[in-house]
This record gives sequence, C-alpha cells and structure tokens, in this order.
Amino acid sequence: MRRLGNPAGPGQPPLVSVILPVHNADLWLDECLESVLQQDFEGTMELSVFNDASKDKSMTIIEKWKPKLEGSGILVVVGGHDSPSPRGVGYSKNQAIAQSSGAYLCFLDSDDAMMPGRVRLQYEAAVQHPTSIIGCRVRRDPPGSTERYTRWINQLAPPQLLTQVFTAHGPTVIMPTWFCSRAWFSHVGPFDEGGQGVPEDLLFFYQHLRKGGGVLRVDQTLLLYRHHPHAATHSVLETTIWTHRVRFLEERALPSWTSFTIWNAGKQGRRLYRSLTAASRRKVGPAPAPDPALPLPSLPALPSTQCPSPGGGLLRRGREQDQERLLLLRGGSGEAQAARSHPALQSCPATLRPVCEAGPHRGRV
Repeated sequence: MRRLGNPAGPGQPPLVSVILPVHNADLWLDECLESVLQQDFEGTMELSVFNDASKDKSMTIIEKWKPKLEGSGILVVVGGHDSPSPRGVGYSKNQAIAQSSGAYLCFLDSDDAMMPGRVRLQYEAAVQHPTSIIGCRVRRDPPGSTERYTRWINQLAPPQLLTQVFTAHGPTVIMPTWFCSRAWFSHVGPFDEGGQGVPEDLLFFYQHLRKGGGVLRVDQTLLLYRHHPHAATHSVLETTIWTHRVRFLEERALPSWTSFTIWNAGKQGRRLYRSLTAASRRKVGPAPAPDPALPLPSLPALPSTQCPSPGGGLLRRGREQDQERLLLLRGGSGEAQAARSHPALQSCPATLRPVCEAGPHRGRV
C-alpha cells in the first residue's frame, strides 16, 4: 500500500499527475490501478482518467478504485464521453492532461502496470532534466513476445536515444514510459487528435526534438508493457510511420548535407531513395572509397560512433546482436563536419557521425 503523501493544500497542485486514457480496458484496469496505488512516491499525486467512449465495464472498475486511491492520498479526476465512437488516443491524452493539475506528467496506458518505484525514480530524473522526456526499461507481457523490440527498447545506449530518432519506427523511449514536466509538455504539445491510425506519440516526439528537448531513460525496469492484438499501436500502418520518418530525416539532417550515399541497404535502400524528394535524390552519389584501416565488412560490429567512411554519406544495413539496423552516415568533404540536427548530437565525433539507426517495428517483431 502506498504511504500517504502530504495532500496538496488548497489551491496547490499535486507534484505528479498520472495520465490515464481508457477505452474498453476492463481486462487490465484492476492491475493498472493497483499499480498506481502501490507507488512508493511520497510526494503528492493525482490520477487523471479520461474514458473514451468505453462500452465495457471500464467505468465500473474506475469508480470501484476511486475511493481506494483517494483514501491513500491520491486525488482522482475522472472525465470522458459516451459518444458512439471513440475520439482516439491523442484526444484522450489531451483531455486527461487538461483536467489534471500536476507539475509533472506520468503517462500510463490502461493495459499496462507500473512497478512501485516508477513515479519516484522518473520524477527525480525529470527534476534534473526539465526539458527532457524521461523513459524507462520495460518487462514485456506475455514473456518472450516481441523479443527483438523489447531488447531495442531496453538496450539502446544513451547516445542511440538520439542517433536512432531518424529511422526508428517510433520514439526511442516508448510512449507508455514517458514522464515529463507539464511546462515542457505545454511548450511542445498538444498531441495530434487525428484519431485511429495517427502516430500521435511519434509526431509529438519529433516536435519535442525540434524544440531542442532531450531524451533520457531510467535504466531500471519500471513498467509491465503488454502485447496483445487489441493494442492501439497496431492501428498505425508501417507505411504511415515510414512517411513521417523520411520527411523528418529530410527536414532535420539532409539539408546540411551536400551529398550522401545509399550503400548495401537492399530493398530498404531502394525504398528510401524512391521516398525522397527530387531535391534529396539529387544529393545521392556513389559509394565512398573504403578506409583500409577499417575494412567495411567489420562495420556492423563497430560501435555506432566509429563507422568508417572518408566522406559523403553512407546508409548501411547489417546485423548486430541479431537485430537488423540501418546506419545513415554523413562525413564532410574537407572539413568532415557532422550534421548538427539536434544539440545533443554534438557530443558525437565530428569526423563521422551516424545520425540514424533503425530499430525493429513498434512491437511487432
């Protein structure tokens, strides 16, 4: 049982609002809400629930848990609508945030469950990094499902949280683990409300990066992350993700490149070329000469900040720890300057900087 925090005084907002959109989640809600109750965070908390036209017993479960949560010092705010059709995840999150008042936002999906230390540990990180999205490691349920994707979520090195943003099939810290300050969310947001099929998390993540936001992960397993056929992520088509990430690559990286090479990338490379605008395609040139000191066959095993190429750009597909990856590299001609599409990328070696690596698709492998 969560220890009672000091209730916020009159007119004083809680420190943390847990943002919980709900749509037909009665199979998982008991465990989800129990995990809110079990948080060991000693600051003030509220739970903001928005019911997006659920037709099952979700609201009955929420009303059952409300007195339990409020009895432990967690204010519960419940909103929603009973229209014939749901408005979508982006709309529900925006409404849950609008009706909440915490200084920090902890996002929680109704089919997931938090470990007891999640709010405490992510709050501590967010206080130190007020313009960052804070993620965490996850435990997948059922065990063994989407093994490659789970490894990708949990094992990205801190620099890769930024070097993979251009071609990852979603945010490099996944949405169900997000924690950030309300002030920063207001500066970046809100979520796109286009409804089913819109990757509202990826669009927000790109806007967050445009504004210079950071990406961090608490390297502890703080979320039980469920995989099931009804998950909202399955409504987002791979082609939609592809289009958004190619456009973001063209917006943030390619304008500063005079040329680049798509090399040894097979179908993905051909698809990338065809997806580029005419202006970007004109920058595609022949493969650079290999560096004899670092033979190209060793590239997949090298750390992502030590990939050999004396100039131009390089897109390579290989395998590392049983995971397919794409590397898009750009080296300068003469100065060998690296693309500076995000402030945090400046910590990478300037002689040759990888700006993207593709991880596995959002929970489907």
